[in-house]
Amino acid sequence: MATLDSRLGDVVGGKTAKALERAFDMQTVRDLLTHYPRRLVERGELTDLASLRIDEEATVVADVVSTAVKGPPGNQRLEVIIGDATDRLHLVFFGRRAVGWHGRTLQPGTRGLFAGKVGLFNYTRQLVHPDYQVLQGDLDDGAAADEFYVGRLIPVYPATKAVRTWTIADAVRQALRMLDPIPEPLSAEVRARRGLLTLDDALRARHEPDDRVQWDAARKRLAWDEALGLQLALAQRRHEAANHPAVPRPAKPGGLLEAFDAALPFELTAGQREIGDLVADELGRPHPMHRLLQGEVGSGKTVVALRAMLQTVDAGGQAALLAPTEVLAGQHARTIDTLLGPLARGGQLGGAETATRVALLTGSLPAAARKAALLDAAGGAAGIVVGTHALIQQHVGFADLGLVVVDEQHRFGVEQRDALRGKATTPPHVLVMTATPIPRTVAMTVFGDLETSTLAELPAGRAPITTSVVPALEKPAWLDRAWQRIREEARAGRQAYVVCPRIGEDTGDLEGEFPDFAGDDPDTKPRRPPLAVTDVLPMLAAGPLAGMRLAALHGRLTPDEKDRTMLDFAAGKIDVLVATTVIEVGVDVANATVMAVLDADRFGVSQLHQLRGRVGRGSHPGLCLLVTDAAADAPARERLDAVAATTDGFALARLDVEQRRE
Repeated sequence: MATLDSRLGDVVGGKTAKALERAFDMQTVRDLLTHYPRRLVERGELTDLASLRIDEEATVVADVVSTAVKGPPGNQRLEVIIGDATDRLHLVFFGRRAVGWHGRTLQPGTRGLFAGKVGLFNYTRQLVHPDYQVLQGDLDDGAAADEFYVGRLIPVYPATKAVRTWTIADAVRQALRMLDPIPEPLSAEVRARRGLLTLDDALRARHEPDDRVQWDAARKRLAWDEALGLQLALAQRRHEAANHPAVPRPAKPGGLLEAFDAALPFELTAGQREIGDLVADELGRPHPMHRLLQGEVGSGKTVVALRAMLQTVDAGGQAALLAPTEVLAGQHARTIDTLLGPLARGGQLGGAETATRVALLTGSLPAAARKAALLDAAGGAAGIVVGTHALIQQHVGFADLGLVVVDEQHRFGVEQRDALRGKATTPPHVLVMTATPIPRTVAMTVFGDLETSTLAELPAGRAPITTSVVPALEKPAWLDRAWQRIREEARAGRQAYVVCPRIGEDTGDLEGEFPDFAGDDPDTKPRRPPLAVTDVLPMLAAGPLAGMRLAALHGRLTPDEKDRTMLDFAAGKIDVLVATTVIEVGVDVANATVMAVLDADRFGVSQLHQLRGRVGRGSHPGLCLLVTDAAADAPARERLDAVAATTDGFALARLDVEQRRE
């Protein structure tokens, strides 16, 4: 008999165990039995072949529709067509022996499990030399249907080319036969109250259910255990963090914060005031604050964070703001410097009596500027230090780091956040910000060690943003109108963005995180490469935007080139910025009113929402044009229509999770 901690080789045999370890790093029975089936199929149920994507490893249940031997003698191939009620998939086997063997086995009407990598040849999806297992009938060559599958649900496991789903299923069956009853960690009272199976029943039913009801009940119990373990770990982390001592940073009358509030040219929203009061209270406590501040694009998170930083400086500490890109770090430093004015001129002519300094530290700073920033941070002259990953390097030090602000937290790992916290002599307060709205269930798991605050209200005076889908293939006149609209905005003294998925020159230079939507319509021809900045800019300059002042912004430019371009754009010296997603977060040019996102269907829902937040940041309305070649009935168009239909980032985040999962 065996337990969950038994070595896999002792249960399923050395050869199978080695294959499973190479493919999935499985070493114990627990590793094998927690490799759950992706789905179940019934003997009479066929896979939806239309859902297959190019280049994915797929396992399908289908019927053989036809077989044909093609090619000259000595170079023959067997072409098998399998299908369901709505679609077809081609199988190809090369070589005389393969033609004979598989030709006898795969007769029309045969049903089987077929596994392989989905390829494309002459616009036709195919599997080349797929593995398969027949699910019905006795065969003349001695191969027979797997008796285990008769009258049962068939589990389909995540598999590889080397280890197919039926190999995993055989190993699971062997392990379950030898497995001792699993001890139950939950009391009967808890299981009854939650309607949960025992752990032993759940683990067995997840692999060998009698019906789908039992399979779903097994999933409920196993998911509950995973969630419980995660929540306990996060609760322990929160408890430990709350028990660490921290230097209180209470508000100080007559300090920087009061002077800043008095000079603000706008009124704080109710949400900014409420969350600001909460943060101020937590900064004054003797235990470190750990708070996530999420909010809509343009909801004013930066002002909330800046007020917290000023309170920390008033109390004798320093604040560090960690940004994911040099463009965003530079933007933050300029924004903070502008908002503070004389309050950021500590020790300089024209500086206020209570002023501090704002230092910028990035990896590409010139040596002299870098040395000055390091000295200001280490000596305490800079109360606010803004930077990229350069902030967490070993030689960077602070006089008294009291507050860590992490912007766009999803771009950083927990280790990076902790590395910056480690530069303080006592645990600093931590404020994490994200402009990507996070559904509550995801926030609980990803940021479960943080208390969460949400800014949903936009500041007064923010103009509305209108979003429209531009179907370039169906209605080319709409695309012409899009370029015309950009020209109209420029003539009115305003500016525009044109966003591309790619920089250019090669297809491996996508910037940002792009979902693979290539399989949305398997009947279409292979997609062209995504549009690129280096191709689009000269096309626009010679065509629809001729005579306008255009410039490029992307990750391949040097930091000096990026800064110069952004400063010129902010100063109104550039009419249209042709960019990649480096502008996705933090870029704040109030005069930019229109954005055209090319190949918009290649971006995620939340990413599109982030991008359009770059326009309409002043008193003029914003317009976002989502340009796409996707067909009207394609899932990609449904996503774009959803983005165009609402500016509620939290509703779009829920849609994104539903479609792309966590």
